[in-house]
Amino acid sequence: MPTFTIISPAFSVIKTGATPILIDCDPLTWNMDVNSIEKKITKKTRAILVVHIYGLPVEMDPILKLCKKYKLLLIEDAAEVHGQTYKGKKCGSFGDISIFSFYPNKHITTGEGGMILVNDKSIADRCRNLKNLSFEPDKPRFVHYDFGWNYRMTNMQAALGLAQLENINKHIIKKREIGNEYVRILKNIDSIFVNIPKTDYAENIYWVNSVVIKNEKIKATEVMKKLSSRGIGTRPFFFPMHLQPVFIKMGLFVGESYPVSENIASQGFYLPSGLGLEINDIRYITDNLKEVLNEYE
Repeated sequence: MPTFTIISPAFSVIKTGATPILIDCDPLTWNMDVNSIEKKITKKTRAILVVHIYGLPVEMDPILKLCKKYKLLLIEDAAEVHGQTYKGKKCGSFGDISIFSFYPNKHITTGEGGMILVNDKSIADRCRNLKNLSFEPDKPRFVHYDFGWNYRMTNMQAALGLAQLENINKHIIKKREIGNEYVRILKNIDSIFVNIPKTDYAENIYWVNSVVIKNEKIKATEVMKKLSSRGIGTRPFFFPMHLQPVFIKMGLFVGESYPVSENIASQGFYLPSGLGLEINDIRYITDNLKEVLNEYE
């Protein structure tokens, strides 16, 4: 699994009693570096967990070949790529188990919650059981044979999500308009790197609009503070798994280093990315970002 991601996938692995094996990210897409995976596969390896990052999908063909070659399960975290495709095939359709998040900042939101996709009826039945306190459909009520959780989605949340699903294509068009405008304005600034608009296999749907400060003398945290003083909210990048205090305390990832992830985590941040942004908003944000960066020249 990638070291550069939200902490949820690593938590999920560790809670099963398994051990995450980390992969650094690609410096252009910020997704896991697929060329670094095979050398870390051992006889103990059971699955590859991919996380599509910030609106661009992971390069899936090499991963699918590895899963077939080593008989591994594929777990696909598609939380940030609602409606995205890889070579024309929907993200979220590749995994033996795939997940989506409906957190408020996603292309489709239900306030909270998410969705699991599987192609195995026994796993689907298991998920339905676990989300409902492990009530057994063919057993007496309030008699439990397994641990479960209260992960039921409410009807109101589902209705909200379904209504948004009807507009997903409009949302993607709008997000691409916002993202492409950011890229157009910021791409020629030498001191920063912005999310790339596309790869050979996908066009960015810009879950977030992000920049990485290339100049080591400019600290991202300082830029973010200065933007905040001008009324512009930002958010830092994910913090790598191998540097997370909770995992260090557990004795995990001792001595491991992933320089690409470490760099973008310390020097990267999101700019405002909501669907409500208008061109004038983007111009205000980018003008102020330029002014702040120019202060360091």
